[in-house]
Amino acid sequence: MALLAGCASTDKSLYDELGGQATVAKIVDNFIHEIEYDQVMFAYFAESDIDRFRSKLNEHLCFLADGPCAYTGDTMAQVHAGMNISEGDFNHGVDLFIAAMDKANVPHPLQNRLLAKMVPTRQDIIYL
Repeated sequence: MALLAGCASTDKSLYDELGGQATVAKIVDNFIHEIEYDQVMFAYFAESDIDRFRSKLNEHLCFLADGPCAYTGDTMAQVHAGMNISEGDFNHGVDLFIAAMDKANVPHPLQNRLLAKMVPTRQDIIYL
């Protein structure tokens, strides 16, 4: 019986497993900090409304992680249109996002699950 209890699945969403809005907000703030000190990535965000970016990224991550949020921002294609983000720069942004999750103490298995939820947006970000 004890062995079966260890195998019982939880109904917790990825959002809940991450730690909810507090952790999502830490990831977002850490990511913004990573971008701020990175010359390559900062160039893409130099003219951005950082408060809006923070708000919409919080919504987007919450939504992707099956949290209680609706994403109310523009599509990824709309947001990234005209930016012509290369695959290399996209991958560098992913590295910064992973660093942001590390700094928020998100365990690697949860990082991988969140990144997997984000993968479908890749096609709407690069070379637009």
